[in-house]
Amino acid sequence: MKVSVIATVKNEGEGLRPLLDSLIDQIHPADEVVVCDGGSIDNTLEVLEEYKTYLPLKIIVAPGSNISQGRNRAISTASGPIIAVTDAGVVLAPDWLEALIQPLIAQESPVVSGWFEPDPYTDFEVVMGATVLPTRTDINPSTFLPSSRSIAFYKSAWEAVGGYPEWLDYCEDLVFDQALHDKYGPFPFEGSAIAYFRPRGSLRALFRQYYYYARGDGKASLWPMRHTIRYLTYLFGLPLILRLIWREKWPGWLLLLLGVGTYSRRPAERLWQSTWGWRPPARLRAFALIPIIRFVGDVAKMLGYPAGLIWRWRNLDKIRH
Repeated sequence: MKVSVIATVKNEGEGLRPLLDSLIDQIHPADEVVVCDGGSIDNTLEVLEEYKTYLPLKIIVAPGSNISQGRNRAISTASGPIIAVTDAGVVLAPDWLEALIQPLIAQESPVVSGWFEPDPYTDFEVVMGATVLPTRTDINPSTFLPSSRSIAFYKSAWEAVGGYPEWLDYCEDLVFDQALHDKYGPFPFEGSAIAYFRPRGSLRALFRQYYYYARGDGKASLWPMRHTIRYLTYLFGLPLILRLIWREKWPGWLLLLLGVGTYSRRPAERLWQSTWGWRPPARLRAFALIPIIRFVGDVAKMLGYPAGLIWRWRNLDKIRH
């Protein structure tokens, strides 16, 4: 069965080479690679043209396309009945495609979930990855909704659920996953189909990322209870603790430390495993960053979610159609 790998790009430039090189190195190479460019103004298209020598590459230029529109355009152009989706900014394990498509070839399911892991370049990115990204032991494979860095499905399944939601610019892959899950049930999980990607390298970049993620949650009305608990914690729980610190001193500080410790426990466990061999001062600084990273991410989410809800209320007709 012909296999098409698709991706969307915009202004990736030289940073696109690691993904394309990893596609060349696949044990099971794709029959075609379809890339939709959303209107790059750098040398992205020149890099893509260069790789036509090494990959069966189709390039689509669609200026102004968002990620959903670009993916739908690439999938509609793809000629294979099996579609594997990945993203710019990742490096694929050599057996990524081989592992990802096996359940589809065996007709076990019309959708297969792959996996992703951090590929940090700096100490800060090691901490960032451990703080914000789950490991395989943190997820339930039967309910896991995959990122579109690593997922495969029949083209007919994509058509059956109406493709990626083009009205949504962030979290579009989760909405697409939910539609597939509602129609076909749980997906097989292939943990060896790994896409490696670099975590954000600064608190500013993290804030921007999580603001847009949360805005996408608001637009799609995703995880309302999760966001509500976060607001209650910061608007009521934290002020009560601060008041206790002001009045009672040590009991308040003890309660705050207990809360921060509980909040940081799982990221700290992941970081502990990732920092063997680090010198003690560097390791201590790394652990101290965990609550800071989580706090910055939470503030970004609390600002982004209502912005998404406002957009949703103003665009209900667009969502329904």
